[in-house]
Amino acid sequence: MDTDVVIAGGGPNGLMLAAELSLAGVRPVLLEQLAEPSRAPRANGLVGQVIRLLDHRGLLEPFGGAPGTPRPAPHHVFGAFPLDLTVLDTNPLHTLLCPQLRMEQVLQERADTLGVEIRRGHELLTHTQDEQGVTLQVQGPDGTYRLRTRFLVGCDGGRSTVRKQAGIAFPGVSGPDVVSRTAHVTLPEALLVPGTGELDVPGFGRIRPFTHTRTERGVFVFAAVEPGKPLVSTLEWADPASGPAPREQDGAPMTLEELAASAHRVLGVELPLAAPTSAGPHLLRRVLGGNTRLAERYREGRVLLVGDAAHVHSAVGGPGLNLGLQDAANLGWKLAAEVQGWAPPGLLDSYHAERYPVGERVFMHSQAQSAIMAPGPGITALRVLFGELLQRPENVRHIAETMAGSDVRYQAPPGSHPLVGRFSPELSLRVAGTAVRLAELLRNGRPLLLDLAGQATLTDPAAPWRDRVDVVTATCEAPPAAALLIRPDGYLAWAAATDAPPATAAAPLREALATWFGPPTAP
Repeated sequence: MDTDVVIAGGGPNGLMLAAELSLAGVRPVLLEQLAEPSRAPRANGLVGQVIRLLDHRGLLEPFGGAPGTPRPAPHHVFGAFPLDLTVLDTNPLHTLLCPQLRMEQVLQERADTLGVEIRRGHELLTHTQDEQGVTLQVQGPDGTYRLRTRFLVGCDGGRSTVRKQAGIAFPGVSGPDVVSRTAHVTLPEALLVPGTGELDVPGFGRIRPFTHTRTERGVFVFAAVEPGKPLVSTLEWADPASGPAPREQDGAPMTLEELAASAHRVLGVELPLAAPTSAGPHLLRRVLGGNTRLAERYREGRVLLVGDAAHVHSAVGGPGLNLGLQDAANLGWKLAAEVQGWAPPGLLDSYHAERYPVGERVFMHSQAQSAIMAPGPGITALRVLFGELLQRPENVRHIAETMAGSDVRYQAPPGSHPLVGRFSPELSLRVAGTAVRLAELLRNGRPLLLDLAGQATLTDPAAPWRDRVDVVTATCEAPPAAALLIRPDGYLAWAAATDAPPATAAAPLREALATWFGPPTAP
């Protein structure tokens, strides 16, 4: 066996998984077919609970976030509706602007620091698996070679070679009636509103940045993700009777003139667009159709899928990396446990069991957003009603939790504390007299048993798991529980109520430890 784990694909999800495995003591080999990181503009940022996960790993500041506890976003969008999140007493939705190129730089530096072997310019050609492992044929700079591994993980995108060769179906729906156009541009200074970042378009009015402006003819988006580098996007729904315009049928490259014509159709007025003057790379892209697909299963024997290899969907609302990076965090420690031989039965299968329903939920809300942005009087009427519903804070909260993924609760034993199965809460603690945030105790990616009641009888049952589980005693104001058992991916495996007798907590704690972290170590 040449290595324990091979990861195919060196984008953010593959790099994140490589780091998570390394934190858990497994050094993977990562294969990336590109010889150098791509400079093509892709994702522009992150939305959702993944931002708190990055905080757990000490990655939030390198990604461009502010120091300390992540700050929720005051506003966001859902299906071209503005979401005023300031009406919520506790806001679950975080956002972070960060170009994908920067994400990959940070994650590669982390992987390098952790000793990951990254082979750039190496493309996975084929793989076959048997009961003991997976045999790969790889094309490298010096020719084709064979690589033998215990597990293969496909992080190789929506057209995943790994998924196809593993025979995993990729059912879903395609929407060929939508045309998306996006480009970096230069806009006339006269249209930019000082101090607000808005556009004031004569004949149309003001357009807020980082929102989706829907008309009866399509959707217009304007944003400056990087200072001085504005992006303009349009969405248009093709007429089923006439089909796409000839320019799109003949495969001609996208042009700035085409985008300007599309913006004119959507807004009903002319919007002068000029070529960008900022430093590149610059985006000039047309995408025909939409594609929403979810892998039938995330595991086939010794082959697993992460990120876009397992799910593709509309980018509206920015759910992709929230989903994919948390896939990587969920799988990393479980796969490491399997490699190291202490995984309890079913642990690796719980990756699909937990993450597939989350993919289904993103499948649902990304389709819903696309549907309510479409043109037509029926959709317009629906939007009036939906807009009225968003006047109620409880409905805003529901949408915000859906977008953030904070509504996720993995399966918990009957009678469990309400926090079990959910992502860990934000906690400001004192440990041995020193102020510390809970996120800072999770930097090493190890399971954590947190005693918030100062009762050794709550944590003594964990003694036989001390080789795998850290135990910390801390205090905090208004503790949510007497003790918390936190998995490496940030989700709670067990919690004891603040008023529960310590004696009644011992058996459920031992059960949770054995369920997630294997049998106790012999004394």
